[in-house]
Amino acid sequence: MDNKDSEAEIHPLKTEDVKAQENHENSVERRIVSKQSSRLSRLSRWRTAAFFISLFLCLIIVFAFSFIIPCPERPLSERTWFRNYDNAVAYQFLAIEDVNEDKVQDVVFAFKAGNSSSSFNRSCLDEGLHSPCAFVAAVSGTNGSVLWERPAAEEVEWLQCGIKQLGGAEAPGCLVVGKPVSLTAVDLRTGEVQWRQSSDFGANYTVLTPVSVIPDVDSDGVQDLILFIATGDKIKTFIHSGKNGKQIGSAGSLNVDGKARYIRLNLDSSSYFLFYTGNSLYAYSLKDLYSAAAGMEIKLPSLEQDPQWEKNIDSTTHRLSLLSSGDIRYLAKIPGQSRENILVVSSEMATLINAQNLQTLWTLNVSRVVSEPLLGYYKPDVLGIVLESEIGPNRKKVMIVESGSGAVQWDLKLNSRVESPGPATLSTADHRSTFLIWGDYQAAGNETSSRAPLQKLYLFHPSYTNVLLELRNSTDQIIAFNAALFERSRHACYVLLRGPQPSEEPGSVSLMKRKLKEDVSESKVIWLSQVAVDSEQYVRDRLYRMRFHSRV
Repeated sequence: MDNKDSEAEIHPLKTEDVKAQENHENSVERRIVSKQSSRLSRLSRWRTAAFFISLFLCLIIVFAFSFIIPCPERPLSERTWFRNYDNAVAYQFLAIEDVNEDKVQDVVFAFKAGNSSSSFNRSCLDEGLHSPCAFVAAVSGTNGSVLWERPAAEEVEWLQCGIKQLGGAEAPGCLVVGKPVSLTAVDLRTGEVQWRQSSDFGANYTVLTPVSVIPDVDSDGVQDLILFIATGDKIKTFIHSGKNGKQIGSAGSLNVDGKARYIRLNLDSSSYFLFYTGNSLYAYSLKDLYSAAAGMEIKLPSLEQDPQWEKNIDSTTHRLSLLSSGDIRYLAKIPGQSRENILVVSSEMATLINAQNLQTLWTLNVSRVVSEPLLGYYKPDVLGIVLESEIGPNRKKVMIVESGSGAVQWDLKLNSRVESPGPATLSTADHRSTFLIWGDYQAAGNETSSRAPLQKLYLFHPSYTNVLLELRNSTDQIIAFNAALFERSRHACYVLLRGPQPSEEPGSVSLMKRKLKEDVSESKVIWLSQVAVDSEQYVRDRLYRMRFHSRV
């Protein structure tokens, strides 16, 4: 302390300079801090302004979408609707497609009458056809109103919808195979005819269905069509342009030994057509059929042949040897892990064949199957196969078989008419399926064979293995039956087409769509065993609340 005082006394000016320098440094620091705080204050104000401007813009956008810009109206679907035609007959075709692009499925069907409905004043003469003639009609899935009607042919041999690029249009189309022989492409959206071509299939022919869509042959940018026409013990092949319907090349000929049907099997890079008769199976690659029609070998990437299959196909007769016992009744494609497998249903058993090495995966004893095998899910995400087999006069057995092992998961015996419709399935949100089955259930010990079986529609879901819901009882003749989700993952419905067939006298034809839940709420609960787990109303309520799922 003394040193500092003495230093101050000796150098008084020096001390004042130091103090002045310190004051100057402090002043500079204060100015710097003041400038930084001013900058930060301005930056903070800008940030606050930007935040409130962004918030204001967001509120404007929300307000615009909520109140000013109207939301797209969702079509209000009626629970049940009917469409009736007098003095008509119905064909056995039902297609479920979104015709008017409102994201609700619509119904396409065919009937024969002198004139169209009152909604469309169209007559057979408008298309140069004799009256009565066959009409193709599209009906709205929401309310049953007619979207379009079109006279298509004097008789309809086959109707197939959902064919992409047909006629070169962006929208899918419907192909009508008529009699006398004609092919007509109809735009699915408008009902307008894209093209019409006559063809000579010969006498006493039968069209093998469905018509197959194949890669572009004539290089016009549109995929083409291949038709198989059975005449006696021969099958003629015709390739037609999908763009204009003209025949490409000449007709090929395949030799078979009886009345044939076919399925198409897509392998990794090749495609095969399997024709089956009562006791024979034939296989032709798409390359063989192309070459026969064109009269020369065509080289396309999609026309490769599978070496393993070619080893098992007789090069002369094209017979394919698969293990089977009895007459072949059905062939069906069953999805596998890497590719589709083949289900061979004979008069005595069902056999699943590995499509890669043609080896047997499993066999199941089942006799006289009466309907096409159907796919569904009894266990979550475990594919099953529905088989209906005849077990006696007016009696059938319904089985759900696991596709991977061939094990029977569930079965039911019913009385059944010969003309009874086949089953249908709808995927549910629990990764299983709802099964719709036609028949007449009678409890064990109460079977009566004196009266003709009734036509009753039953619902079965694997969550209740001992319960059937009786949905409806129909005394009318059912021409066609189908079930579908009319909106994505919702609005489960079934469609009934009833009335006389073309071989019968004209009468009243009725097309009906019915929402499944409407029948569930009014259904009759049938216990398949004596043990009732829940009350009947609880079962109805639970199945009424069941949600559905559209599988990709």
